[in-house]
Amino acid sequence: MVGLWWAGGGGGPGPCENPAVSLRAAITLEQSWHRVPGGTAIAALGLARALTRRPGLELVGVAARHDKPPPEPWRPAIPVRHLSLPRVALYESWHKLRWPQVQSATGAVNVIHATTMAIPPRTAPLLVTIHDLAWRRFPQMFTKRGVSFFRRGLALAMAEADLVLCSSQATLRDCVEVGFDETKLRVVPLGVEMAPADKADVQRVRVAYGLDRPYILWTGTIEPRKNLSGLLDGFVRLDQDLDLVLVGPRGWNEDPDGITRKVHDRVRMLGFVPASDLGPLYAGAEVFCFPSLLEGFGFPVLEAMSQGTAVVTSRGTSTEELAEGAGVLIDPLDAGSIAQGLEQALEPSLRARLELLGRTRAASFTWERSAELVASAYEEVA
Repeated sequence: MVGLWWAGGGGGPGPCENPAVSLRAAITLEQSWHRVPGGTAIAALGLARALTRRPGLELVGVAARHDKPPPEPWRPAIPVRHLSLPRVALYESWHKLRWPQVQSATGAVNVIHATTMAIPPRTAPLLVTIHDLAWRRFPQMFTKRGVSFFRRGLALAMAEADLVLCSSQATLRDCVEVGFDETKLRVVPLGVEMAPADKADVQRVRVAYGLDRPYILWTGTIEPRKNLSGLLDGFVRLDQDLDLVLVGPRGWNEDPDGITRKVHDRVRMLGFVPASDLGPLYAGAEVFCFPSLLEGFGFPVLEAMSQGTAVVTSRGTSTEELAEGAGVLIDPLDAGSIAQGLEQALEPSLRARLELLGRTRAASFTWERSAELVASAYEEVA
C-alpha cells in the first residue's frame, strides 16, 4: 500500500475538522529516504500501516525536502508532507534552533510522534520512540557525527517528550539508567508481518541465488554492532558441511570482505534482497544466527521464527526477550558459545521443537498490538 506524495509543504485541516477523526497525529518518516533505512524505517512504516486501520485517527507523515519518493520498499502508506529544508539542514535546525515546526507542513495536529532521535520542536504534545541506546554502550562502533546527533536527540527527548516509547524492556531499562522519568516510559513491542514461504518459494530462491548447499543464515545491516566477526569465528569452529549466507546492505565502519576472507569459499554475501525473497531465504535455512551485541528489538529474530526456522541469538539484550524459550541463547562475545549454540540448534530433535515454538512466539508480535499501544499513548498525551 503506497501513500500519496506531496513534493512541498503547506497547511492542512485542523485536528478535528473531519467529523470522523477525533485525533490527528504527525509522525516523522524521514528515515525512509536514508541510504540504509534499516530497522527504524521498518518500524515506522509498519506502525503507520497499522495505525491507519484504527478508527478516529488520522496520520500524516513528516519528512525533509525531497524531489522524489523513497524506493518502493520504503514508501509510506500515509500522506507525507515535506518541510522546506533538506535532511542534514533539517536535523541540525531541529536540534540546535528548534525550528521549523512540523505544523508548517502538516497543519494543526494533536500529537507529534518522533520515530527516531531526530526530535522536532514540541509545538504539540510530543512522543519519542527510542529503539536502543547502543551508541552509548559502543560509541566506537558509530561515527563521531552520529554519536553527537544521538546525544543531542537524547537530551531533547529527556527535556521535552511527554512520553517515550521503548521497543523492548531492555531499552526501557537503558532509558531508566540514563535518567528518564520512569513514569514517562512505555514499552511498545513491534510486529512482524511476513507470509509463510512454501516449498516452491524456497526452491525458487535457492536457484535464483545459487544456494545448492545447506546453509546458516544471517540478515541485517552490515555494521560493527551486528557482530559478524563473532559469527564468523563461531562458524569456522563448526564441524559440519554448511555454508553461511549473509543478507543485507552494507552499513558503516565494517569491512565484510575482510571479515569473511578466511572462509570466503563457504560464505555467500547476497546484499539487499527484495521482501518477496527474504521469507523463503529464512525458510530454507537450517538455522538462523543473530549474535548482535545490542539490539533495541531484533526484527530478524521474529522473521526467522515466523518461517519456522530455529534461531540462535544473544542473551543480555532485547533478542533474549524475543527468543524467550523458543530459541538458543549464546554469549555474543564468545565464539565458542556461538559455535555451541549452532550445534545445539542443528540437532534434529531440538531444531524441530524450536521451529514449532518459534512460530507460536512470532505470532504474538503483531502490528495491530503495537498500534493499539501507540494509539493509547496518543490519547494519553492529547
